[in-house]
Amino acid sequence: MRLAGKTALITGGSLGIGRAVALCFAQEGAKVAISGRGKEALEETASIIRSKGGEALSIVADVQSKSEIDRMVDYVLKSWGRIDILINNAGICHSKPVLDITEEEWDQHLDINLKGTFLSSQRVAREWVKRGEGGNIVNMSSVNGIQAEDNQAHYNTSKGGINLLTMSMALELAEKDIRVNALCPGFIETRLTRPAIQNRPVIKEYLKTIPMKRVGLPEDIAGAALFMASDDSRYMTGHCLVVDGGQVIKLS
Repeated sequence: MRLAGKTALITGGSLGIGRAVALCFAQEGAKVAISGRGKEALEETASIIRSKGGEALSIVADVQSKSEIDRMVDYVLKSWGRIDILINNAGICHSKPVLDITEEEWDQHLDINLKGTFLSSQRVAREWVKRGEGGNIVNMSSVNGIQAEDNQAHYNTSKGGINLLTMSMALELAEKDIRVNALCPGFIETRLTRPAIQNRPVIKEYLKTIPMKRVGLPEDIAGAALFMASDDSRYMTGHCLVVDGGQVIKLS
């Protein structure tokens, strides 16, 4: 098992990609702590892990708040004594034309997607430096951080920021044995994308932009996250790995 003896903290770990990553990591031997804003979904995911013989913690926390991030990290450290891997997966995405985005909507996307990633990474990295330990951070970005999509200015900006944050932190923390990488998923089947997927005319046209001719699954991203979180990628840092069925290369 590639993560035996490791402890992973996954924000936004209750549903979709976050749940797939949590289940994958637990199967690979990690203790998994998941956080999010929905208690019921968190407990459901944690119960699945425990039913398969894994160890799991669920923590209700909002990554927009530094105090809640501190509480989340403190809880994991008090429970298990360490965090080896941080997966910053918490995020939102709501489509809206750039001229109609409100200040509140802009702030919410930047606060959850980008600020939450920064504050969570900073807190956990400080812990590693204080203890003289290395660690591994994987940020969940998007192909939208590489190429803009219409009606997504706030989301595109937040994900572009995550890519540069990933490179900036990797540059500064490499000498402290802390790796920081990002994943850039393409169009993945989740509760947010399911309405579009179920609209046959819409998805038929959209699949023309994906060379592999299929929508990605959360498990596709979980496998890439496992690679980033394990020693298989031990000489990689500051990298933004695209997992999109070839969509970016076709659009470019």
